[in-house]
Amino acid sequence: MTEAPTNYARSGDVHIAYRVFGEGPIDLLYVPTWISNIGVMDEEGSPARPFFGRLGEFARLIGFDRRGSGLSDPIVGVATLDEQMDDVIAVLDAAGSKQTALFAQLEGGAMATMFAATHPERTSALVLFSAWARLLWAEDYPWAATREERQPRIDALLENWGDGSWVAGFAPSRMNDPGTVRWFARLQRFGASPATARAIIQAIGETDVRGILHSIQVPTLVMRRKDDQFIAPEHARYLSENIPGARLVEVPGVDSVAISGDAEPVIAEIEEFLTGARSEREPDRVLATVLFTDIVDSTARAAELGDSRWRELLARHDTLVRRHVERNRGRAVKSTGDGVLATFDGPARAIRGAREIVQSAADLGIRIRAGLHTGECEVIGDDVGGLAVHIGARVMSKAGPGEVMVSSTVRDLVVGSGIDFSDRGEHDLKGVPGPWRLFAVA
Repeated sequence: MTEAPTNYARSGDVHIAYRVFGEGPIDLLYVPTWISNIGVMDEEGSPARPFFGRLGEFARLIGFDRRGSGLSDPIVGVATLDEQMDDVIAVLDAAGSKQTALFAQLEGGAMATMFAATHPERTSALVLFSAWARLLWAEDYPWAATREERQPRIDALLENWGDGSWVAGFAPSRMNDPGTVRWFARLQRFGASPATARAIIQAIGETDVRGILHSIQVPTLVMRRKDDQFIAPEHARYLSENIPGARLVEVPGVDSVAISGDAEPVIAEIEEFLTGARSEREPDRVLATVLFTDIVDSTARAAELGDSRWRELLARHDTLVRRHVERNRGRAVKSTGDGVLATFDGPARAIRGAREIVQSAADLGIRIRAGLHTGECEVIGDDVGGLAVHIGARVMSKAGPGEVMVSSTVRDLVVGSGIDFSDRGEHDLKGVPGPWRLFAVA
């Protein structure tokens, strides 16, 4: 995705930060949650970056920070829905958009539904993901949490503000990925201060747009992930049943935020809804050497050190891993909990990188095992997948502490490099057909 400059729209006396991604034939305004920072959302390694990039393939995507959040002007108190709608008009005018589709998630859905009902001339369509009309319990809205049930959750969230622990609730599929947790923690810190967050979160609980849903006359798509345990499914059903002509679609997954988990089904549904067709995407493929690493006995080590010292040690581990990967012309794709997935453009460099990681980790008192395989990988945004990645993970599982294990493919490709190997015989790799001969780097 090409870099998009940050611009500012003037809404009264307030400056609203916005960016425009992509050059598709339709305009699509992304209505963020209150905890947003359009700069952090687009930075390298952000799960939102490939998501925005895909939307930008078929739309001109306009993203912004709501007043009081992220790069927009701070405010005293909490903005009303009227003020927020004025901000949207200011952003659309500044971006040169006469009419746009709206894509909103979580509490952003309340403002988006209000805007669609109030400004149908500026709204071509409405997409709501994990949204609700009202958040708190009422006699005619009995599935929602009561104010008393919600308060301890708010207190716990704010007590740990900025550590990313809220991933466990909103994006559980990524809760064991330290890189994603760190990014969400950064988004919290750069999105709002704890005091601002408390005021906003309390106001969210008081918002109720049920009375205007019947006034929405634009095509509306309501979406949720099928196994989302955080946002009750009744919220989506209520929206779809009370917005005229709205369609409810459930996609696979457990996450409440669209950018987390497998985002492609979400994007495909949005694309088809807005354009009438979904593009047939052939996965990009590249030949690469895949490296998986893992910290041996990490659970016992974490218990021994305690949470604080263990997090500190993991941060040092991640830094050294990325340093050695980059020094050997590799790319650290993502954290895997207590290890990393990386790719290299050559198997010899991958072996050197793996050995350096194992040796440097030992200096930290950490025992690492590593596995390598060379094959064709599918490039999925900033991630990689396919059989070669699966084989790399299985090869790593056969390595012992301090050992770099490689497949016969890797061994054969580095003949003449001077790298020595010990033959470890044939192994069955779970989920991979046939026996595989593995070698340990000497």
